[in-house]
Order: sequence, then structure tokens, then C-alpha cells
Amino acid sequence: MTTERITHLKTSLFDAPREISLERALLYTESHQQTDGEPTLIRRAKATSHVMDNVAISIREDELIAGNRTVKPRAGIVSPEMDPYWIDNELDIFFSRPQDKFEIAEQDKRIYREQLLPYWSQRSMKDFINSQFPDEIRDATRQKVFSVNQTDKGQGHIIIDYDRLLKNGLGRLTDEMASLATQNPDNHFYTAVQLLLEASTRHIRRYEHLAQEMADNLGLEGNPERAAELKQIAEISAKIAIEPPETFYEACQLFWYMNIILQYESNASSLSLGRFDQYMLPFYRASLDAGENPAFLQELLESLWVKMNDIVLLRSTNSAKFFAGFPTGYTILLGGLNETGHSAVNELSTLCLDSYQNIQLPQPNLGVRINELIDRKFLQKTAETIRLGTGIPQIFNDEVVVPAFLNRGVSLEDARDYAVVGCVELSIPGKTYGLHDIAMFNLLKVMELVLKRNQHNPDVSYDSLVGQIRDDICHYVKLMAKGSNICDIGHRDWAPVPLLSSFINDCIENGQDITDGGSRYNFSGVQGIGIANLSDSLHALKKFVFEEKRMGYADFIETLNCNFENEGGNKVRARLINRYEKFGNDIDEVDMISTELLRLFCKEVEQYDNPRGGKFTPGSYTVSAHIPLGEVVGATPDGRLAKEQLADGGLSPMLGQDQAGPTAVLKSVSKLDNYLLSNGSLLNAKFTPGTLEGEQGINKLCDFLHAFMKLKLQHIQFNVLNADTLKKAQEKPEDYAGLVVRVAGYSAFFVELSREIQDDIIRRTAHEL
Repeated sequence: MTTERITHLKTSLFDAPREISLERALLYTESHQQTDGEPTLIRRAKATSHVMDNVAISIREDELIAGNRTVKPRAGIVSPEMDPYWIDNELDIFFSRPQDKFEIAEQDKRIYREQLLPYWSQRSMKDFINSQFPDEIRDATRQKVFSVNQTDKGQGHIIIDYDRLLKNGLGRLTDEMASLATQNPDNHFYTAVQLLLEASTRHIRRYEHLAQEMADNLGLEGNPERAAELKQIAEISAKIAIEPPETFYEACQLFWYMNIILQYESNASSLSLGRFDQYMLPFYRASLDAGENPAFLQELLESLWVKMNDIVLLRSTNSAKFFAGFPTGYTILLGGLNETGHSAVNELSTLCLDSYQNIQLPQPNLGVRINELIDRKFLQKTAETIRLGTGIPQIFNDEVVVPAFLNRGVSLEDARDYAVVGCVELSIPGKTYGLHDIAMFNLLKVMELVLKRNQHNPDVSYDSLVGQIRDDICHYVKLMAKGSNICDIGHRDWAPVPLLSSFINDCIENGQDITDGGSRYNFSGVQGIGIANLSDSLHALKKFVFEEKRMGYADFIETLNCNFENEGGNKVRARLINRYEKFGNDIDEVDMISTELLRLFCKEVEQYDNPRGGKFTPGSYTVSAHIPLGEVVGATPDGRLAKEQLADGGLSPMLGQDQAGPTAVLKSVSKLDNYLLSNGSLLNAKFTPGTLEGEQGINKLCDFLHAFMKLKLQHIQFNVLNADTLKKAQEKPEDYAGLVVRVAGYSAFFVELSREIQDDIIRRTAHEL
């Protein structure tokens, strides 16, 4: 059971509709107009500092952890310096669009169109990137073979070095940077970081003064208990504005202030939280040793968990299709290994799960690292939390991820310290700028283009089609890398993040921003999507047309072009769906098609370099992109209709096709070369609640997770819900406002998802153990 305070904090987040705030955009623009001609790093630092010095702040009723990005809860903020155009296009439809709705005042619409849009037009990062794309990349993106992402937002999908922040404190870090700036007067990076660290201290002191003022006012009104809490917030803020924290409360407060500040600098997705149970453990133990009440420390942690749901990201309608349900990316991994290879599970690991069980909100996006050494009791706690049905925690396998990082040149100690950013993207905390999700590659679209191109080829054969698919994958991967690198340079020249960079190892030593290659590890993460549909389609095509010769190739392609609506099309479709084996049922003939083509994609991707001196790294996960990616592909030989979604997750079987049980799914996915997917992969699983009931159900799930680990899969996540419950939530959303489900790499409120995504979750196969 949680406390009355936590219940109130939860409910108050959702009392009012989500709004859009222009405050950061106006303050950022105000500063930018005054710094024309100065270096980009300095302009960015001054603009962010101006935001911190002037943005409205508040401490809400009952809060123990202060710090809000906007005064109103769950407000979206805009970054016109990245891309001003899509915001203008959607000002009048934010409240009515199908996914991720927001309200915006009419006055703010006028301000945007009269002040912000005219200034940022032809000055934005989007303008630069679009002007650099050659025709061959434009053509490929118009064909929907791949997309180049991250063209409208700042740097995210990264984990700062929280140890550096918490062990040093802002005062020592500021002094260090002031010294470096003096010694290197021509290095704008050091000066920019100094400006931002000083502004961070001022920003935290603003909360100190606000809390003290509120405490004084409440004391006079006769609420001494709340006045004492506010006075403590003021005292803690005064201390951590300069000095390093010593207690769990102080560490949590500095941790959250910095998260808010980094949002002002970048306004990006997935400034993730890494291995919270490792870097926060010394402070938790210090508070216990000092005699603090464990129940109060848990309430602090639950307060922090609630705060993470206050940040929602404003995305375009198109982007919201790919990342539906506000996946902010406050991702935390628990457990795993320490640098010497021993189990890192500790008492805070368990408390994090206990606290989440009380909260049951989409954030934080908790995950658990499992390995051969995992403690059975902690694994059972993990299974109990999964059984709640929110899709949290997700599971990562050290036995695969650590070798995958070693394969990319990461040191053993760093590989053992891996965590996750965003949904499932793998990263080394405080040492990596991975530019994850820079591109999505639609493997099924490549197949469609090849099949149609050969419709009237008299010499067509199955082997020649597969050969052309292989060649086209290589061709388009090269273009994808070229387009991604243009975007990468755009971030370097238009959107550096000096404060964030100062918490990434080697940037200080190198005197370089992460966008300029300052980080220790520099990757560009891209995703190959549609592998299950690709293997199902090629297997059915081979059988139906080339082996059984039930239809000529040209006529078969015409049937696909007609979306199976021509004469006999329905019978053809029924046979394709029901008579030919599908990925996810442990059938080598199908599974090995996936294995070979996904390996080809990965090996091709890893050949390419990025402008930061790093390499491209492949992954396979969709977030919610399997729906919009399916919309651009016609009917396919697996029986899938035109515009129908692709298989969810990334490595999951197509809806309804995994008919041999959950272990068979694990075996199919285990045949993929999971060590190559160093940017992350995603496997969805769905169980009926009844199969996990009681102690027996927990033990069955633990055994299933052991099988997952032994079979060397990288990732798995669960929905534990009845389809009937979800259908009722569709019919009466007001009765299910708090229902949290797993989408793909993250969880979201079911009723906030579009109908298409809701239907997808309902239709995913539910297994029993």
C-alpha cells in the first residue's frame, strides 16, 4: 500500500487536460536574438541559461521532490529552433488528432505564428538537414524504404555519468570548468559548460527561495507540518546547489533537478536514468545508517517515480504514430553485474520494484538485467511485478548484451555496466553517444519493390529474387548511412549540448561536445524492421509459386497488387496464411530465412562510419512503428493485406502466427544472431493472467525467464492482460483511465493510445505456460 500523499500526487497529475507551453521557446528565442554572431556553443549555453533564470517555477501541493519543467503538469513544450514548421502545421489540430492530444490557447497560436515561426524559418536545424539531402536519399525516403529520424529534436537517448554529478556536486564541477576555461580561452566548449553549471546553481537556488517563501507563508497560516517539509526542501536545495549530496533525499533531489535542467537544454526523448540501484545505493545506505525511517525513504522514491510521469513529449502527428503514448524514456535497469562480473543485485534493486508495484504508472520504464548469477528471490520479485500487467519491468540478458558490446570494441568493465536508453536501446552510461533511432529500415518494403520490379520478368526465380533483395538491402543501407550522417552533422553544427556533454566521459578531456565526437564511444543506431513478415512472405512465395506452382509469378504479383480482391484472391490469401509455416514456431525452414537476412542487414550496417569517429550499429525494434511502417507496404505473400501492420516489437512473430507456444517463440528468436543487435532488439510476449496465478504461476514465469536467458535472447517484455478487459476499456475508457499496458519497449495508458494500437495489443497472441 502506498501513502495518502503518493495517491494525491498521482491523481493530481491527471486532473486537467494536457496543454502546450511556449515558455521555453519564447525565452530561448529571446536570448538567441541577442547573441547573433557568437559561436553556436555559446549561443546555446546562453539561451538555456536564460531559460533557467526566467522560466516560471512551482512546488506543488504535497511534493517532497521539487522541480517541474512546466508549472502545469504534463505540459508539452516546443523547440522551434529544431523544426518550426510541423508545429505551425498542427497548431489547429493538436486537440483533435488521433494520438497524443494537447490543448493550446488561441493566444499562443497567434504568438507562435507571429513571433516564433517568422524568426526560426530558415534558421532551424531542419532547414540545414533538408538542404543537404541529395536526390538519391530523398527518393529512398519517398519510397519509404527507410526514414532518417532525429531531424526535429535535440540530443536524447543518452545516460549521463550520475556518479560524476552526485560525488562531486555542482560547486566543484563549476570550479573545475572555470579553471579549464581560463587555461583554454579559445575553447568555447569549456566556457559554455561553465555558463551552464553556474546557471544550474542559480536555478536550484530559485527553488530554495521559493520553498522558503512558501514555508514562511504557511507557517503564518497555521500549517506547520507542510511548512517544515518546505523548509527542508529549501535547506536541501541550498546545500546541493553547491555541495555534493550526502543523504538519499539530497541525492534524489539533485538527481531530479539535473533531469529538469537537461530537458531545458535539449527537450529530447530519453534522457535516461541508467543503473539507479547502483549509483544511488551509497546514499540510501547512508540514510539508513543515520537512522532515517525506511518507510519515509520509500515514500521519497515513490515521489520520484511519480515525478517522472510529469514529463511528456510533444511530437508531430507522424512521429506520434511511431512513438505513441508519450514514451519519455525515463528508463532504469536494475540488477545485472558489477565490474568484476559478480551479481550487482542489492537492497535498492528490490525497493525499486516494491515502489513501482505501488505506483504502477508508465514511468519509470524499469528493466531487470538477468544472468547466470541472478538471485532466485530477486527473480521472483521481478516476476511478481510483471504479473501486475503493466508491462514493467522488461528483461535484458547479460549473457548476450555483454558479448555484443565486446564485439563493438567496448571494454569488458564498461560492457558489464551497460544500461538502456529510451525503449530497448543499449548504451554504456556516461560514456556513449549512440545517436539511437537515427534511422528505421523497412525490410519488407525492400522485398515489395523487388517483387513488383520482376512481375513480368520471364526468367524470375526464387533464388534470383532473394539475391536482388540482398543486393537492395546493401544499396539502401549505404544510402541510409549517408542520410544519417547528414543529420549527425546537423546536430553538431546546430544543436550542441555542452552541459549534457560535460557528464559524458572524455568530453572534458577532449574539450569537445558529444555531437563533435567528444564521447568515449560513438555509435549511430539504426533499426531493421519487418524480419518476421519478410521470412513468412519469402517462405510462402517459394512454396506457393515456385515449388507447388499453384499460380504463375506474374499473376501472383497481380493478386497482391489487387490486395487479394480479384477473382480467387480470398482463397489464395487463406492458403498463404494457413498452409505455410510461419516464424515463431521453431521451424528451421522459415526461421533461417530471418536469420540469414537479418544477419546480412547487421553486417552491412556495421561497415559504415559516422562523422564522430564511430561506427553504425544495428538493432531490430519497432516501438509502435510497425503500424505506420505497415501502412506503406502493399499486400505481401504471407497473406498480409495492404497497409496492414507489420509484426510488432521487432523480433516478435506476426499477429496470431505463433501457434506452437511461448517456448517455440523463444527458440525461433534464438536462431537469430542476437550478438549482432548491439543497438537493441525487442520481443513481445503476452500471457493470460490465469497462467501466472499463485506461487506456481510465479515459479513458471521464473523458469521461462531462465529458458530465455539460456537460449541467448537479448530482450523480452510482457503484457499480462485479458483481451476482454482491453475491449471493455475501449468501450468505456472513462472507467479504465489508469490501465497501463506494454506497447513496444515502453508502457503507456491504454486509453491514450490510438484505436489502431489498441487493436494491435488486443490481437497479440496470449499464451499459457
